[in-house]
Amino acid sequence: TEGTGIMLIHTSIEQKLLTAFDPVFLDVIDESHMHSVAPGVESHFKVVIVTPAFDGMRLLQRHRAVNAIVATELAEKIHALALHTYTPGEWYEYYAEKPPASPKCFGGSKRDKT
Repeated sequence: TEGTGIMLIHTSIEQKLLTAFDPVFLDVIDESHMHSVAPGVESHFKVVIVTPAFDGMRLLQRHRAVNAIVATELAEKIHALALHTYTPGEWYEYYAEKPPASPKCFGGSKRDKT
């Protein structure tokens, strides 16, 4: 939170992606409230990122590039990260009005033993 010296996970992800990709559009959405987590826990995110850096990259390459930038958060703090990665041409042609919705949560967490 602001003033405490503790950076929110949401803010950390956003700043890292802005720096790494210089996107024309970026939306980092905390979807934790849609899952079985305690209030205030930041564990489930959706990222919609549009950048010319993705030109010529396949979907898997884009996801790997984003995952590499937020590797610390993925390893230590994030339970789920939904990625929607687009070039500007793809975004303006197909998705600008409404990016794909996230799937419903089926419950469970890292702590569940199955």
